[in-house]
Amino acid sequence: MADGRFKDRVVFVTGAASGVGRAAAERFATEGARVFGVDVNRDGVSETVATIRRAGGCADGGHCNVADPAAVEASIARAVELFGGLHVLVNAAGVGRAARLEEIDDQEWARVIAVNLTGPFLTTRAAMPHLLRGAPAAIVNVASTAGMRGQAYMAHYGASKAGLVNFTKAIALEFVSRGVRANAVCPAGVKTPLIRHFIPREDFEPQLVSYISPPVPHLLADPADIAGAIAFLASDEARFITGAALLVDNGTLA
Repeated sequence: MADGRFKDRVVFVTGAASGVGRAAAERFATEGARVFGVDVNRDGVSETVATIRRAGGCADGGHCNVADPAAVEASIARAVELFGGLHVLVNAAGVGRAARLEEIDDQEWARVIAVNLTGPFLTTRAAMPHLLRGAPAAIVNVASTAGMRGQAYMAHYGASKAGLVNFTKAIALEFVSRGVRANAVCPAGVKTPLIRHFIPREDFEPQLVSYISPPVPHLLADPADIAGAIAFLASDEARFITGAALLVDNGTLA
């Protein structure tokens, strides 16, 4: 795994314990990157690191709540100390569920915004000085089709992902002249542990639950499908792409 598009590049991945985050960490490692993965799930992120190492890749990481500024700062600093720099930031950590508006209490709203939107802000702020020193560098945020259109029963999740898309675009413009690109991927349904929280309920109006699947309902994406798009946007092949919100949705929003 010494050779590849990301040879000698350091990649920091949030949400690395499972799903898209784990797939992204593994994909970057197969292409030569030194990967530092974090997650609130200690055992899961340890398993990701172990899997990469068993396959001959370079990885480390640990526990981090992306909504905790001190934890984020410490994790970024640890990655830079361990691997000598930082070149790619992938924000894949995310939480959410389908729910009626009246079911979303203050705590749930705050948690979804904290993880899905404040988290990428905190990691980006902490990582940016190191990314600038490692430029050309890239940020890839995992948003959602829910951030590209209104979707019923998704008020808090959709708001967080729409905010993430616009945050990505703002950062892309702010740093375009300084060698740091920022893009987002916007998947529809993906086969991850999170997807079970978005299964339509019987009390939802059937005509309003199209958020769950692309036009062919059983064709949910594999995490590796999203990881491939993330790796492309982070690579030099995408050097002229910044501020994009790339749909990886099997035609859901076509």
